[in-house]
Amino acid sequence: MQFKVLFVCMGNICRSPTAEGVFRHMVRQSDVAGKVRIDSAGTLDYHVGSPPDHRSQRHARLRGYDLGALRARQVKPADFAEFDLILGMDWQNIVELEALCPKDQRHKVRRLMEFAPPGMADEVPDPYAGGEQGFKMVLDQVEAACKGLLLYTREQLVAR
Repeated sequence: MQFKVLFVCMGNICRSPTAEGVFRHMVRQSDVAGKVRIDSAGTLDYHVGSPPDHRSQRHARLRGYDLGALRARQVKPADFAEFDLILGMDWQNIVELEALCPKDQRHKVRRLMEFAPPGMADEVPDPYAGGEQGFKMVLDQVEAACKGLLLYTREQLVAR
């Protein structure tokens, strides 16, 4: 049995593919490898079929993560039934996901930063219109939150 995680941002070219790549890497290096399905999507269809932003890819590569094979897609209605956890990067993503999500599946919609250590920001800001520092900050936040998410994922797999 697998635990399925979907990361979601606006266009699926910066934050959510970064989270997908980081979490995939962490899962591959862990005792839950092969037991977790990981994907990412956007709330909007602006970049469907596009690879992650070149800045996201470059900064991820510098830390040992490969995002090159990922392609943007939009959240679809079936995702709410299919995934166990749907993680928005910011509050606006959460609002949009909850508007799309059937009421009986809303418990699956959460923020990625809920899994980060105390004291960190409660959302991952969109780096798209900013400078290089924003992409580094996204990685810092995603790495911290994904460590907590990995612990949570282990707990969920044991509980099954």
